This record gives sequence, structure tokens and C-alpha cells, in this order.
Amino acid sequence: MPEHVGTAARAVQLYTPEERRRRDETKWTLVQGVLAPLQFLVFLVSLVLVLRYLVTGAGYEAATISIVVKTFVLYTIMVTGAIWEKVVFGKYLFAPAFFWEDVFSMAVISLHTLYLWATLSGTVGPIGQMLIALTAYAAYVVNAGQFLWKLRMARLQGDAAEGAA
Repeated sequence: MPEHVGTAARAVQLYTPEERRRRDETKWTLVQGVLAPLQFLVFLVSLVLVLRYLVTGAGYEAATISIVVKTFVLYTIMVTGAIWEKVVFGKYLFAPAFFWEDVFSMAVISLHTLYLWATLSGTVGPIGQMLIALTAYAAYVVNAGQFLWKLRMARLQGDAAEGAA
């Protein structure tokens, strides 16, 4: 492992041994492990449908349904993620190890909810709705990257802890 990676992994400890044990024992870790790739798959399908609509003008209904499905999958992963965080860290959100991921997740949820409001209220036209969805999707990609980085850090720290034992 490159020296700077090992240093970073040691510098910011994501889990105490007790938190790591709770993380490994809770069913909510598996739930998150299933929902995260599912959400990404729904995102990819929806992204294609949204872009198709914006480029061709065809498929508004399919794009809209896909965004609504993506939003409800997001809500599900956020609720189950909060439960996971409570089990592992003792608080539903904003545990120090995932504080900034949770902050950005609130922006992602807000943008998806704004899309629902814009669509249901009819105050924003179809193109505006799709642009809101794309903004929400861009925020989601950043947030997913944050969580993937934390997953990598947790694996490096787990490997380092096993190597030290």
C-alpha cells in the first residue's frame, strides 16, 4: 500500500473496534449493500431516459416514472441508512465519521423532493423538471463518490487492523 494511503487510513479512524463489530453484525449493513447498487442501477436507467427526453422530446412519461422510482429508492436508502447509523454510531444522522456525507445527502434529498414538488404542482414545465432531475442526479453522483471513498477507507483501515493483529 502506498505510504500516503496508509497514513490517511490511520489519520481518520472511521470505526472504533466496537462500532466495527456493530457494523459487521447488523442486518442494516446488508440492506445498505443491496440498496446502494440497486439505486445506482435505477439512476443509470433514469439518466438515459431523462437524456433521451431532453434530446428527442420523446418519453416524458417514462422519464418521469423513472425519476419518481429513483426518488423513492433514495428515500428508502436514506431511512435505512439512518437506522444503520443509529445502530453503528448511536445517532440517526451526522455521526462524525459520516457527517459530510450526511450533509450532502440532505442536499440530494432536497433536490429530489424539489423535483417531486415541481412535477406534482405543475409550476415547472417538463424541461425544467428534467433539469432539476439532472441537478439532483449530479448531486447524487458526488454523494455516491463520498460514500465509495469512505468504503475504501474503511477497507484500508480494516486491512491495517488485521495486519497489526
